[in-house]
Amino acid sequence: MSKIKIEGGHKLTGTVNISGAKNSAVALIPAAILCDEETSIINVPNISDVDSLEEILKYLKADVKREEDHVTINCQNMTNKCIPHELSSKLRASYYFMGALLGKFHEVDMHFPGGCSIGKRPIDLHLKGFRELGATVYEKDDHIIIKAKELTGNKIYLDIPSVGATINIMLAAVKAKGTTIIENAAQEPEIVNVAMYLNNMGAQITGAGSNLIKITGVSTLTKAIHEVIPDRIEAGTYLIIASLLGENLKINKVIPNHLESLVSKLKEAGVNMEIGNDYIRVNKVNEYKAINIKTLVYPGFPTDLQQPMIPFLTQCHGISKVEETIWENRFQNIMDTIKMGANIEVENNKVAYVKGKTPLKGENVSATDLRGGASMLICGLIAEGITVIDNINFILRGYDNIVNKLKEVGANIELID
Repeated sequence: MSKIKIEGGHKLTGTVNISGAKNSAVALIPAAILCDEETSIINVPNISDVDSLEEILKYLKADVKREEDHVTINCQNMTNKCIPHELSSKLRASYYFMGALLGKFHEVDMHFPGGCSIGKRPIDLHLKGFRELGATVYEKDDHIIIKAKELTGNKIYLDIPSVGATINIMLAAVKAKGTTIIENAAQEPEIVNVAMYLNNMGAQITGAGSNLIKITGVSTLTKAIHEVIPDRIEAGTYLIIASLLGENLKINKVIPNHLESLVSKLKEAGVNMEIGNDYIRVNKVNEYKAINIKTLVYPGFPTDLQQPMIPFLTQCHGISKVEETIWENRFQNIMDTIKMGANIEVENNKVAYVKGKTPLKGENVSATDLRGGASMLICGLIAEGITVIDNINFILRGYDNIVNKLKEVGANIELID
């Protein structure tokens, strides 16, 4: 099994170009099913989650062509059949095939989705939305069957602003009869990106990016070319790395507005940065002060950046408080961080207190999940000596070409077998 080996302590300088957003691409690719013609998506990241989605589409007999960051999809001759466990379990985002297949064929049969084990991730809000559009949901053994004679628009209130449920309901509703209104919708930029894609194909969606989305059903969707937005979580991860090791390190091809909550906290800690229209340039300073972080839905501090922030907080003077409000198992990276020398206490798996500044030393550690793996990688970059990370498939699920990107700016990092 492959591992990542890092010699820590090297300064980083140059430019890191940010790839397309994982959390957008994994919804855009299933959304292509709804198009009645050929459609193209550009700026698609080269990550294993995209590989898994392509595998599912080809299993359904869709025509998929992929060249560098450009994916062309034609689903005119696809077959609607049960998506087996060995395909659906590879990633959480396989659940977007529910909304897309239901919207296109009025029927879907698939095994439960997979993904990182960061906590309970029920899909009850997704299923509630499908039911309110007129579908019947059956759970049989370890798979779900969803059927509808026809889908009819309705007013749907989400108990929590779930990104996945918001997108899945949009996918199912774009070809439904009448008008669908999603209340208490999630507001993440990735939702706006998916809505724009559907609108480019002829859908009628308004309000994406707010807490109320209106979808007026259409009968057909036609070809379109659409671009994936920059990955704000990848950008945030490199921004944290730059704050620890950067010497005039430029994080390029970003949308700074999408990073406001992180930028605000890093500035509060004392990070020196220059913000341009599509880049952020960082120079490390020697002294950072402790800060408090509480994860919230967008536009609050993203849960996906909570774990990568832990190594940064070990280098801040004082005690930082980290409160995780989204997932109950998102401190799994802390045990190995302590193993490397950190001083961290966790209360009830909800709050962590990080006491700094503490030096870290290289160790053999593990990626427990995608963002936890990114956290350990950052620890390795700043630690004294050699760090070896296993279970790196988690990291490769969500970070495009991360080893080479870091090498190009001066990191001593390599993939080893």
